[in-house]
Amino acid sequence: MGQQIFKGNIIFTPSPEELKICAKSHIVVEDGTVEGIYERLPEKYGHAPVKDYGERLILPGFVDLHVHAAQFYQCGLGLDRELIDWLSDCTFPAESRFSDPVYAREAYSLFADELIRQGTARACIFATIHKESTGLLFEILQEKGIGAFVGKVNMDRNCPGFLREETEVSIEETEELIIQYGGHPLVKPILTPRFAPSCSGKLLAAIGELAEKYNLPVQSHLAENRREVEWVRELFPSRPTYSDVYFDSGLFGQTPTLMAHGIYLTDRELGLIKDNGVVLVHCPESNINLASGIMPVRKWLGRGIRAGLGSDVGAGHTLAMSKAVVRAIQLSKLMKFFDPWAKPLTIAEAFYMATKGGGSFFGKVGSFEKGYSFDAIVVEDDPRIAGRLSLEEQFQRFLYTGDDRNIIARFVRGRQVG
Repeated sequence: MGQQIFKGNIIFTPSPEELKICAKSHIVVEDGTVEGIYERLPEKYGHAPVKDYGERLILPGFVDLHVHAAQFYQCGLGLDRELIDWLSDCTFPAESRFSDPVYAREAYSLFADELIRQGTARACIFATIHKESTGLLFEILQEKGIGAFVGKVNMDRNCPGFLREETEVSIEETEELIIQYGGHPLVKPILTPRFAPSCSGKLLAAIGELAEKYNLPVQSHLAENRREVEWVRELFPSRPTYSDVYFDSGLFGQTPTLMAHGIYLTDRELGLIKDNGVVLVHCPESNINLASGIMPVRKWLGRGIRAGLGSDVGAGHTLAMSKAVVRAIQLSKLMKFFDPWAKPLTIAEAFYMATKGGGSFFGKVGSFEKGYSFDAIVVEDDPRIAGRLSLEEQFQRFLYTGDDRNIIARFVRGRQVG
């Protein structure tokens, strides 16, 4: 790939407190990695070609830490239900269609194209229980150049018969996928027990053994819905909390772990999450759509807990992570109705969650600091409006009112995609 130089108005968040703006600057990329940002290029780059984006914004590509690829066709459907009914009435029947690899290839190709279109450079993705179609998802993402963790879903109880796996088969097929796809540098496997209610204790323990054997990350759901939390108490009466179910199975920070939602957590659970470095994924759109609740993200961040953002498609109705940023801010403001001392998220904090904060799960991703992967989007606005605004205002305007039509170029690890 060699050396690349891009010029434009560069904006990123090195920390949650800092929105760094480098006006009319150059970003030098060596073999897909940021070498530095310069207002004036050093002499050694004086004769190198420069891709000049003029007055446009250059931002980090988005990181979606929680999304269900097989639910892409479901976007906007059945969202007058709550979680458990939505799963049984809408989601499980839809996911059953992925037993057909022809159907899966088309659906996953469209899903990947939409990720790119919306400016998502990296994603942590749930597939389905189906081994063959999950393998197709790995291959499609690799071909299109998207960075991802992909998980074959595991579940052996509390689901329709057409999706219920035999425990041993679930583990065998998961391990086969790990061996087949574990060596790719950009798209990698992640262990994916759907959620505790759909997994027997035996299955959870076996997945934990795979995590240890292959040193693989884990993703699942945690405390999304009050009814779900009560259900876990009934299914695992010997465990003090929902989080303990995962922890006792080796699935809660023993290897890098993502847990989506985390709305209804006890003090004990918050301690387990912090002490084990578990990353919570705030999914504001789906929490609204399924009436699950509001994750008190400011409170959790104040406890020293790491958090990122997820689209949670199809309970979320869009893959546009810019909208997850906005909705996270809006919900943090609504928390003041329940806690008058609650401080809302700033734009910098929410954008950090959707870039560097979430990107840390992938390594040096989501920022333009030296040594970080050059994952980027180039954003333009109507010059008649943009010319009247500061760069920070243009950035805010894109998040709140922009969409994929404003994104004119997308890069993952220095390679243009889409």
